[in-house]
Amino acid sequence: MLESDGILTATQFGVLRYRKLVEWRCQAPDIPATSYARITLSSTHCNVRIQGIAVKIVFLIRALTYGGAERQLTVLSKGLCERGHDVVIAMFYAGGPLEKELANTQVRVRSLKKRGRWDVFGFALRLIAAVRGERPDVIYGFLWDPNLLTIVLKPLFGKVKIVWGIRSSARDLPKETWLERLSIKLNCWLSRFPDAIIANSQVGCDDYVSQGFPRKKMVVIPNGVDTETFHPDREARVRLRHEWGINEQDHVVGVVGRLNPVKDHPNFLKSAAALAQERKDIRFVCVGDGPAEYRRTLQALADELGLKESLIWNTARQDMTAVYNALDVLVSSSDSEGLSNVIGEAMACGVPCVVTDVGDSAWVVGDTGEVVPSKDPVALKNAVQRLLHQTTYGPVQIRNAIIDRLSVSKLITNTERTLSDLVTHPTNGKPGGCASQRHPTVDFQ
Repeated sequence: MLESDGILTATQFGVLRYRKLVEWRCQAPDIPATSYARITLSSTHCNVRIQGIAVKIVFLIRALTYGGAERQLTVLSKGLCERGHDVVIAMFYAGGPLEKELANTQVRVRSLKKRGRWDVFGFALRLIAAVRGERPDVIYGFLWDPNLLTIVLKPLFGKVKIVWGIRSSARDLPKETWLERLSIKLNCWLSRFPDAIIANSQVGCDDYVSQGFPRKKMVVIPNGVDTETFHPDREARVRLRHEWGINEQDHVVGVVGRLNPVKDHPNFLKSAAALAQERKDIRFVCVGDGPAEYRRTLQALADELGLKESLIWNTARQDMTAVYNALDVLVSSSDSEGLSNVIGEAMACGVPCVVTDVGDSAWVVGDTGEVVPSKDPVALKNAVQRLLHQTTYGPVQIRNAIIDRLSVSKLITNTERTLSDLVTHPTNGKPGGCASQRHPTVDFQ
């Protein structure tokens, strides 16, 4: 990635009375593409640091439904666009609720109008036509199936850089459908073909290297949490608790996430049942979407465990900030994770978390929460009890931990550095080698 520093006098920009941050674009003979710079202007001088070239990126994803990866893509695409990059999101299926968040931005959203699982040939032709029309510098797949499709495009668009996004750690494959197992295995077999692979967790990176992913092509870029959207909100807490019929005096413990075996909701339900037997001032909520049959299975288990009167089921909601604020403790009971958005979003709202020791969850909570082994409902129950009574870390300290570790600015900066370097130095051949960018040094001044 091309970088240079320089000093511009204030007279070149006119008399400036106030310090402010602007973006400056320039075209120079020795720069291979449109460059942009972050410029800090003061009354005496201006520091210029050129961060890289403007890159045209096509993100490929199934749909912009409610989900951790989908929300991350929404945040990332808006941020890259604001920094001068040309961003397009190509979706298999249109109509996802997160599309609304991009309506008033410069991010362009294209539907590939997939008509179902077996719409293969026509869908492939529409995808090829879309890429040919966009002429991107980078095609960035988000999740397993989009990753595989980028490999189909690689021989047709030889100059375009192919990037994969890995959003999990090693999965318990027997719990997945046969089609999901096949997709994951194909990703492992074909992982030598993309130009770079971006994992959102160090554990996920290491796991997939052990399954055959090339270490030299991998880089770790953690998620970014939108702390402007997710913040403590007392009014939202009161409103949603009233909707749920929960008194302010009651403690509320919740799990948020898609209904999928990898999230191990039975682990949460068993710990909840044990808690309900020990105290009467506690309620539980389960927020998330999933297959109707699996939801019925979980609800039957909850009834069998005696939770029918103390457990609330809620589908995924738009007002997730209110959901987190309504909780006293958030539980992540997963037996596999990459880097959980839910944990970071809850902490940004000042909510303490109990997490299982999978993926990078322990790193995210640090010493502000509790970490327990997976598949251990007794340990989970005891950890929730401790957090309900802890006074060491308040909402401000918990929120500050996320601002420090998972800022959106770091996500965007690390991604644009990786993609710009891939485009401007195509012969480097070494994006990261699983090097973590958890704590990058970023200086725009």
